[in-house]
Amino acid sequence: MGRKPLLFAVSMVLIFSTFIATLVVGNSPRLGLDLQGGISVRLFPVSGTDPALLDTARSIISNRVNSLGVAEPEVNRQGDSIVVDLPGVKNRNEALKVVGSTGELQNREVLGDRPADVKIPATTTTKPGATTTTVKGATTTTVKGATTTASSGPTTTSIAATTTAPATTTTTGATTTTVKGATTTTVKGATTTTQQDFTGKTCKDLVKADPVTWVWDQDKPHKACYALGPNLLGGESVKGAKAGFDRGQWGVDVEYKSGQFQPIATGYVDKRVAIVLDNAVISAPVINQGITGDQVRISGSFTQSEAENLALSLRYGSLPVKFDEKQQTVEDVSPTLGKDQLRAGIAAGVIGLILVALYMLLFYRLLGLVVWLGLAMTGMVMYTLVTWFGDIYGVTLTLSGVTGIIVSVGVTVDSYVVYFERLKDEVRSGKTVRSSVESGWRKAIRTIIAADSVSLIGAVVLYALTVGSVKGFAFFLGLSTIIDLVIAWCFMHPLVMMMSRKSALVGMKRIGIASGLDVAGRTSV
Repeated sequence: MGRKPLLFAVSMVLIFSTFIATLVVGNSPRLGLDLQGGISVRLFPVSGTDPALLDTARSIISNRVNSLGVAEPEVNRQGDSIVVDLPGVKNRNEALKVVGSTGELQNREVLGDRPADVKIPATTTTKPGATTTTVKGATTTTVKGATTTASSGPTTTSIAATTTAPATTTTTGATTTTVKGATTTTVKGATTTTQQDFTGKTCKDLVKADPVTWVWDQDKPHKACYALGPNLLGGESVKGAKAGFDRGQWGVDVEYKSGQFQPIATGYVDKRVAIVLDNAVISAPVINQGITGDQVRISGSFTQSEAENLALSLRYGSLPVKFDEKQQTVEDVSPTLGKDQLRAGIAAGVIGLILVALYMLLFYRLLGLVVWLGLAMTGMVMYTLVTWFGDIYGVTLTLSGVTGIIVSVGVTVDSYVVYFERLKDEVRSGKTVRSSVESGWRKAIRTIIAADSVSLIGAVVLYALTVGSVKGFAFFLGLSTIIDLVIAWCFMHPLVMMMSRKSALVGMKRIGIASGLDVAGRTSV
């Protein structure tokens, strides 16, 4: 098998296998707001605002709406406003509350922590004097990146591991108090009170059963969850925070308002206090002895980026921009309307494809089938890639994207026209059909690359300089253009070359390749 037929075979196997695999597993492209329905919210700041603060607000709002479980929400800054698109959202009031709320930064004692995917075992501890404590879910494990909070003056020590059990309170005498977190304590001569048994549960089970006590970390995907006590100090007590490099490591210097951190500094020495933003733990440092002022330093195994992000969260636990509720606009997008538009767009595309296919078949005869097959290959590759991009990178297909794909059909068909017309010129010069395939391809590919490059440059510029729906149009137009080049190289040319070697296909009366090239009677030899 020659190089071109091998390239053709490998390409076909790859295209068909990935397309069929996509269908078998049930994956499909993610639909945007205009196709799936949902709500769109536009937020306007009260007065002129620094663009950097708007970007910070956009990032915080994006983290919030992700917690709603919305399928690929889009949060974009457009000029001096922020637009939040929530496709497929069901709880409209909850979505609006999260989007426009000021956020909440808390400091809560860590009663225990668990790795995300580890089930809780039952641990039994025996004390002297026949006192037995059975703890369900009290096993604690080191969480990567544990930090230490200390006064900015003394030397800071990183704590690599912390062993804590989910809050067991033992009362001597005849009774036992068991705190939520599923602990059972048996004291000699005492009675036992048992709450919920979390043995065999993972973090997902814990958070679902008790979302007040058990809270996820902020990592995506989550690495751990925490059992937390009540709020000790709110974000309004933070006066300032900045990342800094000191004694060989990155940390965050935090300044609290006068005297407000002291109850934690004195009452929770050697205990972990989690910093919680929007019900997610962003850090869980240990309180060191010696904190006497309002200046503290959070240190640990931070990178520069992690330290800066933590400082940002501490400074802007609430949104750094105040939005005007009177100017806020909310638009409900009907899913029925979106589906109707999608059907209309698909219908228009299919009609266009049919007309183009018929024209190519009438004009180029047997070569028109190459165009049909090429468009089918392009469609399968596009479907697979759009689905893959949606799953991995969150790319959504909107009406503007559908428009870009339909427009790209013209770019794709142009490549076939350019190649076939070059073949005509070569055959008319006296060459055989078979010899014309290679010489015509060498000339045609330069034109195809030039034409596709122009389309690709336009798509890149549009994507870089625009926002919203125009960006979606540009993305899918550019993607289609790249696919066209690949299909032309791996499918169109090898297939035409193999067909030209078959005399029966070349000389077939009225519908053969020679007839399509206006040289009826010619053969491949």
